[in-house]
Amino acid sequence: MTTSHYIAGHWVEGQGSDCISVNDPALGQPFAELMAASVSQVDQAVAAARSALPAWKSTGASERAAFLRGFAEQLGQRREALVTLQMRNNGKPRHEAEIDLDDAIATFGYYAGLAEQLPSKNRTVPLAAPGFTARTRLEPVGVVGLIVPWNFPLVTSAWKLAPALAAGCTVVLKPSEVTPLIEQAYGQIADALGLPAGVLNIVNGKAETGAALSNHNGLDKLSFTGSNSVGSQVMRSASAQCRPVTLELGGKSAIVVFDDCDVDQAVEWIVAGISWNAGQMCSATSRLLVQDGIADALLPRLQAALENLRVGNPLTEEVDMGPLTSQAQWLKVASYFATAREEGLQCLAGGHALDREGWFVSPTLYTDVPKDSRLWTEEIFGPVLCARRFASEEQAIAEANDSRFGLVATVCSADLERAERVADALEVGHVWINSVQAVFVETSWGGTKGSGIGRELGPWGLSAYQSVKHVTRCLG
Repeated sequence: MTTSHYIAGHWVEGQGSDCISVNDPALGQPFAELMAASVSQVDQAVAAARSALPAWKSTGASERAAFLRGFAEQLGQRREALVTLQMRNNGKPRHEAEIDLDDAIATFGYYAGLAEQLPSKNRTVPLAAPGFTARTRLEPVGVVGLIVPWNFPLVTSAWKLAPALAAGCTVVLKPSEVTPLIEQAYGQIADALGLPAGVLNIVNGKAETGAALSNHNGLDKLSFTGSNSVGSQVMRSASAQCRPVTLELGGKSAIVVFDDCDVDQAVEWIVAGISWNAGQMCSATSRLLVQDGIADALLPRLQAALENLRVGNPLTEEVDMGPLTSQAQWLKVASYFATAREEGLQCLAGGHALDREGWFVSPTLYTDVPKDSRLWTEEIFGPVLCARRFASEEQAIAEANDSRFGLVATVCSADLERAERVADALEVGHVWINSVQAVFVETSWGGTKGSGIGRELGPWGLSAYQSVKHVTRCLG
């Protein structure tokens, strides 16, 4: 596993000082290791992308679309290996790993279609002033750095890589050091398809590698998904270079349940919003706002549902929820359990790590959590749900919006007119009504407030990698 970096169309050994240990979180044990890329190798990757840019951005839209469809097809051909790797390195249950792969495949297919439409987007612009003509060109922004997280590897990289290549950009991709292996499939696919050397480069590493990429003056744009603490550092480096940045950061999202909702259905939506990927989602609906009239019926059923979730090793057991992906995350979630005990929070379910090998914690529910509790205000990134009751629609909206984050929310109500009204009032980037968190490539993804800058997916995801040029000509 030493030749883990894909630079200028070649697999090369890492020359950095960090050794990356790749772990199976269900066992708490490493199963692979690789050497990080050096700062010099990051320079080489950026230089390769810069060298490849002129030819790639001049490549016809239909040819770029064919490459993107090739990525989709090749991902499908590697299905079992990639699903198994998601299960082993992330701890995802099989059904979640399969959805991840299907999401990545759909993303490349979707942006192949948008790439084919690009020629029609260059158009004449009508002018009110006589004697002039003008036209618009949508051009690739240039060389982009893509930094992706560990909770949805393969998926988040597809959300960035596919639109960047469709737009005509060349890229340097840095996967998370926690899950560095699965993104190597993109380099293997590039080889198989004959993607021109330097169009896609992959460098693995820890903080030093990420800093070398985000600070590099050879980039024209940076797209980052991850924590707010690292995102602020990325934003500072972008400001020093005066270059555009897309940030998809944290969340502390609300799920609002009105008293006209079917209790069993509401429990299903609530459990999915906090237990999917063991709660390791920026979109986890970890703040439950439940109306007074339904709370006494809903909370005991929610407690039972969480306690009945099958938690275990997805490679050896039939499970609903796997382990946390890293020991660091396991320790972080455990620290919040300790904080809850210190704050005297009422725990209806869970509230502890599981006594077994690996990085497992119990699905957890705290009730009547004060608004100033750290567990109510801070992103935990684990299967930890905090509940509060509300009396009126106005109170629900106010408490849902009372957060420094604004990524997503869910509204559960049989009154669809009210549900739509509440959805419009929530200060977030995406709202689900009476649904699990179904994410479609045609819709946008991103948030308000501290949840980031810009949007991914849909046509907005493509626009993030395009610049607009106007050409105005005097007819005289």
